[in-house]
Amino acid sequence: MQVCPSSTVSDHLSSFDRSCMIVVVKVDGVQRSLVGEILGRFERRGYKIVALKMTHPSKEHVENHYADLKDKPFFAGLTSFMSSGPVVAIVFEGKDVVKQGRAMLGATNPLASASGTIRGDFGIDMGRNICHGSDSVESAKKEIALWFPEGITQYRLTADANVYE
Repeated sequence: MQVCPSSTVSDHLSSFDRSCMIVVVKVDGVQRSLVGEILGRFERRGYKIVALKMTHPSKEHVENHYADLKDKPFFAGLTSFMSSGPVVAIVFEGKDVVKQGRAMLGATNPLASASGTIRGDFGIDMGRNICHGSDSVESAKKEIALWFPEGITQYRLTADANVYE
């Protein structure tokens, strides 16, 4: 199984630190037809899609994903909501993707998110904040392994020469 490690990709076109993050467009984002908008924002930023799927996760799957939050009062509602319909899981790869991706998503609470961020532009409520994004490279590796046990696809974009020095 290929899980995007932090590493350096070098060739005659570029040399950059590469990492991956997972973005899961939640049930509300899918129902509001925001998947294309979210994909587009990350692609226009220069990030590459290396895995993508629509799935209706089981409650057990979502509980595994959010295991670090199991003692929080909102855990039951979150896992119930996330397993109530289809979601779209996407793995993006690129330079500083976790840091920049989190900035693009905005604050977890949409009402605290700046305009221009995904949650700031489309989120309305803390419990319906459009998407999940990995909060660290280490978390991303665990989440990618959970959502994509078959691994990710490695390939080179011809646009890399125009994105990275």
